[in-house]
Amino acid sequence: MARQKHLIHGLVEMDVTDARRLIREHKMKTGEALSLTAFIMACVARAVDENKTMQAYRTWRERLVIFDDVDVNTLFEVEAGGRRIIRPHILRAVNHRTLRNIHEEIRAFQSEHERGREANFIGWFVRLPGLVRRFFLVVLFKSPKLLKEMNGTISLTSVGMFGAGGGWGIPVSNHTLQITLGGIAVKPILKNGQLENREFLCLTITVDHDVVDGAPAARFIQRLKELVENCHGISEFIGKRG
Repeated sequence: MARQKHLIHGLVEMDVTDARRLIREHKMKTGEALSLTAFIMACVARAVDENKTMQAYRTWRERLVIFDDVDVNTLFEVEAGGRRIIRPHILRAVNHRTLRNIHEEIRAFQSEHERGREANFIGWFVRLPGLVRRFFLVVLFKSPKLLKEMNGTISLTSVGMFGAGGGWGIPVSNHTLQITLGGIAVKPILKNGQLENREFLCLTITVDHDVVDGAPAARFIQRLKELVENCHGISEFIGKRG
């Protein structure tokens, strides 16, 4: 289905030096490791909440449906049978939740992923005949409410978990908006007349250009950058531990 979309990809870098420093300091003090994915997810959900056309979808009649809740479809690396595998999970209404609440759901899913509805559905779905699967997908992607229930409203994927250093991933997306987290690159930046090394997260922002124009997409990216670089939600997370 993604081949029928006109996707545009924005390759951006966002300074996560301060955010990662706060995360490291919190872990040293408490032993609790805040999920970087949870932090980015909270920032993305806030930016989408302020720019809701980023999760608009078209019906059979080409009418736009814009959702209020930001449901994030993502993948997590989990352990099953002594090996590491990837499992999908949808976090609901992320734009109405705190960073701690998001973090705790991610950690809970990673430890109890066998109960996840999404993985069980995929296991059932792939057993269907190809013709039935294609028909289901056609219906799904023309029914925004069903799509939201089965696939979330946006997608967030981390390819940086599989390697070190900078770099971007280029996805083939079925969502109006997909965020792909790449690697983290260390670069020298001139600040206050002095060079200092800063950590930059590589992100790919993939947008369905049939639904979202360039100007709203640019505003979304700028707002996301502000939230990430201002460590959105981390101070509250640290201050309300437990």
